[in-house]
Amino acid sequence: MKKLSILFIALLTIVSVQSQTKIGDATLPNTVKFNGEDLTINGGGLREKFFFDIYAGALYLKKKSTNASAIAKADETMAIKLHILSGMMSRSKMANALREGFEKSTKGNMKPYNERIEKFIGFINNEIEVGQIYDMVYEKGKGSVIYKDGKEKGYVTGLDFKTALFNIWLGSKPADKGLKKEMLGL
Repeated sequence: MKKLSILFIALLTIVSVQSQTKIGDATLPNTVKFNGEDLTINGGGLREKFFFDIYAGALYLKKKSTNASAIAKADETMAIKLHILSGMMSRSKMANALREGFEKSTKGNMKPYNERIEKFIGFINNEIEVGQIYDMVYEKGKGSVIYKDGKEKGYVTGLDFKTALFNIWLGSKPADKGLKKEMLGL
C-alpha cells in the first residue's frame, strides 16, 4: 500500500508540473478560465529590457493560432497574462508603456481611444510589485477587463479597443518582437 501511495503522489506531481509552463522565474498555468470559458496557453515568453526580465507574458486562446491579426480582431474571449518579474516595472512605467503601445497599435489615431485608454490605465491604481499577475482579458459580450492577482479591477467596452489592446503585443509594431513570436508559439 505504501508503494502505491508513493506512486500516486509521484503521478500527481508529474501531472501538476505538466499543467504549468515555466517562463524565466515565473510559472504560468497552461489553462485559465475567464467569462466561463476555458482558454489554453498559445505561447509565452519574457519581456526584457536592458538585460533584465521585466515580466513573463503569455497569450491564452480558445484554440491555438499563429495568426496575430486574426487573434487581435477576433470577437471571442482571450487573455494576455503578465507575471511581473522586476521591480523596474512600476505603475507609471506600465501606464507609459500602455500609452506608447496604444500609440503604435492605432498608428497614431488615438482620438477614438483616449478616454477608454485612460480609464483602462486607471484600473492599475496601486504600485506594481514583483510577483503580481495582471490579466488583460477580452470577455466576449463585456469588453476588455483587467485583473490583478485574480481580482477584477474594471473593464472597457468595444471590440475596437480590444483589437488595439492586443495589438500592443501582437501588432505590426509590438512592444517586443521576440515576445510576440513566443506568444504566437513560433
